[in-house]
Amino acid sequence: MVAPSLRRRMACWLYEGMLLFGVVFMAGYLFGALSQTRHALDNRHGLQAFVFLVLGIYFTWFWSRGQTLAMKTWHVRLVDLQGRAVSQSRALARYVLSWLWFLPPLFLRAIWDLPAPEVAVLSMGWIAIWALLSRFHPQRQFLHDALAGTRLVHHR
Repeated sequence: MVAPSLRRRMACWLYEGMLLFGVVFMAGYLFGALSQTRHALDNRHGLQAFVFLVLGIYFTWFWSRGQTLAMKTWHVRLVDLQGRAVSQSRALARYVLSWLWFLPPLFLRAIWDLPAPEVAVLSMGWIAIWALLSRFHPQRQFLHDALAGTRLVHHR
């Protein structure tokens, strides 16, 4: 099994983001309906926790079955280091560790109370650096995959 190219992994990541728009939209709608929230800023932290939980369920479910819809489209599969299917606990660990993509910009936002445009620029820069760092891993894997004991492979 061969590791997918960085371009394939990032294309899959971008497509996944578009699909997640619908998942997050439905989660927000469900949270608003169940909590009777009338204003977007009411229960903001509860909504964020709920969306985090929904995304965790989404990724843990699909990764433990090998791939999400975006991964199927780009012929990418998630496996453990021996090439076997990933357990739900390992998929959950990968989900939690994947937040390393976003934590540094969010941490800087919290410390310096940065406006949204600056956080967006920091996030895009950090994501680019994070993606390029995978080029230095022996199997060209992302850090969260190495820490979780998983890897992405290209398959037909």
